[in-house]
Amino acid sequence: MLQVPDFQMKNRFRLDNPWWDLGEFSGASSTQDTMIGTKVPEHLTARREYFAALLHLIFETQANRAVVVMGPRRVGKTYLLKQVVGQLIAQGVPAKRIAYASLETPLYTGMPLEAVLQQFQEILQNPAHERMYVILDEIQYLPQWEVHLKVLVDRFPQHRFVASGSAAAALRMKSQESGAGRFTDFVLPPMSFAEFLQFKQLDKKLMALNDELDDVTTDIAALNAEFVAYLNYGGYPEAVLLPEIQHDMGRFIRSDIVDKVLLRDLPSLYGISNIQELNRLFTVLAFNTGQEISLESLCKESGVVKNTLLRYLDYLEAAFLIQRLTRVDENARRMQRNRTFKVFLTNPAMRAALFGPLTEDDPAFGHVVETAVFTNMQGQRGYGSYAYGRWDKAEIDFIVMNPATQKPASAIEVKWSDREKTLDDAGRLLGAYRQTHPLAHAIVTTKTTAFTSSALQVQYIPTAQYCYAESLLTHSVDFTKVAVGGREYANVTLSGKVF
Repeated sequence: MLQVPDFQMKNRFRLDNPWWDLGEFSGASSTQDTMIGTKVPEHLTARREYFAALLHLIFETQANRAVVVMGPRRVGKTYLLKQVVGQLIAQGVPAKRIAYASLETPLYTGMPLEAVLQQFQEILQNPAHERMYVILDEIQYLPQWEVHLKVLVDRFPQHRFVASGSAAAALRMKSQESGAGRFTDFVLPPMSFAEFLQFKQLDKKLMALNDELDDVTTDIAALNAEFVAYLNYGGYPEAVLLPEIQHDMGRFIRSDIVDKVLLRDLPSLYGISNIQELNRLFTVLAFNTGQEISLESLCKESGVVKNTLLRYLDYLEAAFLIQRLTRVDENARRMQRNRTFKVFLTNPAMRAALFGPLTEDDPAFGHVVETAVFTNMQGQRGYGSYAYGRWDKAEIDFIVMNPATQKPASAIEVKWSDREKTLDDAGRLLGAYRQTHPLAHAIVTTKTTAFTSSALQVQYIPTAQYCYAESLLTHSVDFTKVAVGGREYANVTLSGKVF
């Protein structure tokens, strides 16, 4: 059997690492528009808000850990890594100390990670004691990658290893099982509404700070129009910046995201044999995003038996396709036997892509709005801090629990309406809830109205404005600064989860 010649291996490495020969990475920042003599796509130069947090972890040397970047498909992980390469060089790291490999390339099939590192060192002639930044993209294509990466971290503490992959469920499971103490998981979520406006360069036009330093809109009609666009295609950087994808979101979501997860990632990881059953379940869940679901009705609608259904729900959550929200009663106690829960797509744009674009008169519009609110606000506090309340005939969409006391800290009712009765009913519900629970905030979201009821101690905020403000908090939980290569970056956490 013929072996791949060394010169072909080296040619592949140089193709993946053009900065070795150039000594620079043109296009390292959004102010540059060329990379290796070609036009850089806008979705490569536009930076996500989580760039600084990832860069901080890569420069962190006190803990000998590899950084494992994971998240849903098509949220910009590979672009983020290549932007990191550009920034490292811009910060003064020699170009030949940075090595990148896309491990989905068939050339790497069956090749141990240590052999990949040795090839890099031979080509670059780097002294063994000098630090290298080794970026391993799509690492899930190498069998037992987690074992080999852990060995590299232990054997070469002078190097910084960064791995990423699209099979998010596989990465998360194996990282937690085998990488304890050696891996730092970095979850990159879909785009927030604040990022969506920033990518479209509309944030400064549509949003401003008032005298109390709150984010308020300067044009609620225009902001709401952008919010509807966000619900239809806003979670993916490529879709935001490339109109051709916006016009064919069904194909983009179905073939590039959902099918690859349901047909390839999950079956290969968990040994699922009935793929059509899993696909049918996900379709039911996606159609009902933002709604309360009972296990019994879900079994009936999907045709999946209960025990299998519970496993499938765990799989879909591990793959960053859905999230579940548990219920509490009027005393904020969680149900001992949770037979009902709320389900949310991790990206509201998936609902529109699978079942058609949404308009404001669509019956599902309110539930997708609620999905968007959840995905935009949860990062600042962490997923486990949320619940929804239902008792008698009352229901509160979101209750934020204090993680230390497990008592309610805030309550949010989501309404895409300015009807006086609708807002009054929601306000009275939260006002009554404040009588038994000392909430820091009680908020009703509206369509365009903004005011505060001093009698009820309830604040009314337009939904789009609320999503924008909450997603900004997601990006900047910790406002301290960290020095990186002589420059300061915000020390932010990612979705409240930097483990």
